Formats: sequence, C-alpha cells, structure tokens
Amino acid sequence: MDAYDDDTDPAEDARRARWTATGTGALLALAGLAAALMRLGGPSSALVPAAFATGAAVCAFAAFLGSRGHTRRALWLLILGVMVMAFGDQTD
Repeated sequence: MDAYDDDTDPAEDARRARWTATGTGALLALAGLAAALMRLGGPSSALVPAAFATGAAVCAFAAFLGSRGHTRRALWLLILGVMVMAFGDQTD
C-alpha cells in the first residue's frame, strides 16, 4: 500500500473539485465578458459579441453549479461555454 492511499481524504478531494470548477468558471466567464465588450465596438457582426456573452453566461452557470458540488455537470458546461466562445471567434 502506498502512503498516498492512507492520506487520501474524499472530502478534501470534493472540496478541491468544487473550488476548481468555481474558479475556472468564474475566470472563463470574466474572459468571455471582456471579449464580448471588446468586440462590441468593433466592425464585426453582432453574432460575435453575442457568442462571447452566451459562452460567458454558460461558464458563469457552470461556476454556480461547481460551487454547489455538481462538478461533472460544471465541467461539461465549461467545455460547452468555451466551444461557444470559440465559435464566435471563428465567425469574426
């Protein structure tokens, strides 16, 4: 048996997963919001800032779910939010 097996605390792992999901979701939501605001005044179509804002909203919802302990759903929503933002960036 490893020493790691004896020291593993499931509650600590869950807490770390919640903090990671919450922090990542908040960071991606802020980045998407900043990108939406930067692209709002540019010459691009209205689809680009809307895609960034939608992706930021999805990431913010993922941060909320992550803080409630729904880390698997939060992970998939983070992936979806980043994909929406990437789609908006590709249409620019």
